[in-house]
Amino acid sequence: MKIERVELLHIAIPLVKPFRTSFGSVDSKDAFLLHVITDEAEGWSEFAGDPDPLYCSEFIAGAEIVIRDFLLPRVKALPEPRAAAAGAAMAPVKGNELAKAALETALLDAELRAYGMPLATYLGSTTGQRVPAGVSVGIKDSIPELLDDVEEYLADGYVRIKLKIEPGWDLEPLRAVRERFGDALPLQVDANTAYTLADAEHLGRLDEFGLLLIEEPLTENDLRAHANLQRRISTPVCLDESIHSARDAATAIAMEACRIINVKPARVGGYLEARRIHDVAQANGVPVWCGGMLETGIGRAPNLALAALPGFTLPGDTSATSRYYAEDITEPFVLEDGCLRVPSGPGIGIDPLPDTLARFTTATHLL
Repeated sequence: MKIERVELLHIAIPLVKPFRTSFGSVDSKDAFLLHVITDEAEGWSEFAGDPDPLYCSEFIAGAEIVIRDFLLPRVKALPEPRAAAAGAAMAPVKGNELAKAALETALLDAELRAYGMPLATYLGSTTGQRVPAGVSVGIKDSIPELLDDVEEYLADGYVRIKLKIEPGWDLEPLRAVRERFGDALPLQVDANTAYTLADAEHLGRLDEFGLLLIEEPLTENDLRAHANLQRRISTPVCLDESIHSARDAATAIAMEACRIINVKPARVGGYLEARRIHDVAQANGVPVWCGGMLETGIGRAPNLALAALPGFTLPGDTSATSRYYAEDITEPFVLEDGCLRVPSGPGIGIDPLPDTLARFTTATHLL
């Protein structure tokens, strides 16, 4: 396989409603797609970062430079730019996992399309054609607005609710949701690093709500603090931003810093490393689930393939297209009995719709 051309397409797609976390609020998906054209097939991927380095250190303008000037030249220098070799070729470039994931995924998509193999098959899916879907509910301006949103998502058929929380927006909204929808509702919270260990006593009050987990409550990468917190609360701690590799996952498990892991392929450098994290967690009896980054269909499709692996025993944030977009750049993913179908076509199993992609594309560059 030889790379003939690589295109980078900047896109901007409005969200159906603003999405607010402890990091801030967004009302559109601003990102870029990579389109890799080889002599055997074409591949697509989505950069999962944001325009600003607030959620993580990577951001759109920086990632474009890293891919163009550092990652792509190393991959092009390979005798054959297969996805399995790309990781080692890119390893001398420190960090930049989201950028690496975008390039590796586009290469993997092209490679698997040439083979005629679905990504789910390549990764080792054994759980069937559909995966259960949860939904993430952002921070709202009022409790009634929150309850209306949760009611809407449950009516749509989502099997698990995740509430974003921050200091001042935690106990009251949780209590309101439990009182309105009952103790049987699978419910979890995501703090996006908004608390400190000094808040341990307060976070312990979340135990009364019977949560599935609390996600990344403390500063990212502080495994010692998370282990300390986990000893002091009953709610399972789930790590997200702190896990960048299978090595991180193994260390966190050994330190008892978490009981559950959220696997975001973009955050860990791609689907091959995500599969390794799944294997480490499964070997240690630790459940994993697939997180979301407000992906378009180009990012959502491979996430569903990953979520079909046997260790993904908790519903992920692999929500239907309509949760975020009135119109996407691909055919929509539709909720069916609380589940989404895993794409069965070669590679990531989905392509952009040319006319729609053209309308949402703000710039195109050849790399």
